[in-house]
Amino acid sequence: MTGLSRGSIAIVGVAESDLGQVAPGTSPVDLMAQATHRALADCGLTLADVDGVFTAASQLRMPTLSLCEYLGIRPRYQDGTQIGGSSFMSHVAHAMAAIEHGLCEVALIAYGSTQRSVSRAAASPREFNPYETPYRPFLPASAYALAASRHMHEFGTTREHLAEVAVAARQWALLNPVAWEKAPLTIQQVLDARMVSYPLSVRDCCLVTDGGGAVVLTSAARARGLRRRPAYVLGVGECLSHASISRMPDLTMTGARISGGQAYAMARLGPAEVDAAELYDAFTINTILFLEDLGFCPKGEGGRFVAGGAIAPGGRLAVNTAGGGLSYCHPGMYGLLLLIEAARQLRGEAGARQVPACEVAVAHGNGGVLSSQVTVILGGEAAL
Repeated sequence: MTGLSRGSIAIVGVAESDLGQVAPGTSPVDLMAQATHRALADCGLTLADVDGVFTAASQLRMPTLSLCEYLGIRPRYQDGTQIGGSSFMSHVAHAMAAIEHGLCEVALIAYGSTQRSVSRAAASPREFNPYETPYRPFLPASAYALAASRHMHEFGTTREHLAEVAVAARQWALLNPVAWEKAPLTIQQVLDARMVSYPLSVRDCCLVTDGGGAVVLTSAARARGLRRRPAYVLGVGECLSHASISRMPDLTMTGARISGGQAYAMARLGPAEVDAAELYDAFTINTILFLEDLGFCPKGEGGRFVAGGAIAPGGRLAVNTAGGGLSYCHPGMYGLLLLIEAARQLRGEAGARQVPACEVAVAHGNGGVLSSQVTVILGGEAAL
């Protein structure tokens, strides 16, 4: 993204809130605050240091106000950009601009959701769309099913290819002690699972969990004196292409092609130099589309690219190393958790799922129905 300086800021603190199904009476802002305290402890800063706050949430009308009141802070700068699950990647770009221009020094990005406890319908009500609602689509699944069906028609992608994505995510999740799913998964189990919206079975769809997280960012100069190894922001890119699936220009081409191009150009890196790819996998087709549009394989080859365990542990590319929204957790707006995992991989703190010599990681966010795409490229000291 032009106008921002490569490596000028870094992620210095990360933390999840409690995940899965939280205690009765817990609110989204409770989870945001819990993750905030954990992320600040992670880097050795305090609430008194935070002067920039960035939030998005589907259950709170004004989440930034709610969180600041809850924490008892009055930031100099705030941003409540809401473009779905990619909001938090967008917040990274906006925090970068704010820190570079002296609007704040320590930026907090936070999110919380109790969608499993209150039901997804209550947590994220659907807006009326005169061109779609009369046909009673089962959203968002039906929208992603359209994209999957078109990809299958144009490029010969199969349900087995989609299942490869789910199985790879599950294999990563089995290495993550806080992942929701604890049992192995096979291709046949995905194919035999209850159909939700053809060609997507329930195992092609993300989890419905509670959860949240927080990320703390500051200038590169300040980051080097803090507790953890910095994850420098090397590149960012954003693209908004549509709101309704019926207005998506091409069901097989997402805005990740644009956001990724911007991020790679700013980072002065390419797909071949990425060690870990954390891609927003609300549905199995997402991973295939983003692998293509972010340049890891040619358009139309995503299904064949993931075949044979290529993105599972030990494969050609480490993808969604925490287990993804398919097997780790998915509170409704998953993007912040991708940033957390990418930072941990760069720090070498991912335990059994650690990618060897990880120096460059992509965290790619998706919002709406393939509507908003935001790409963040992070790197360790060696990548600067």
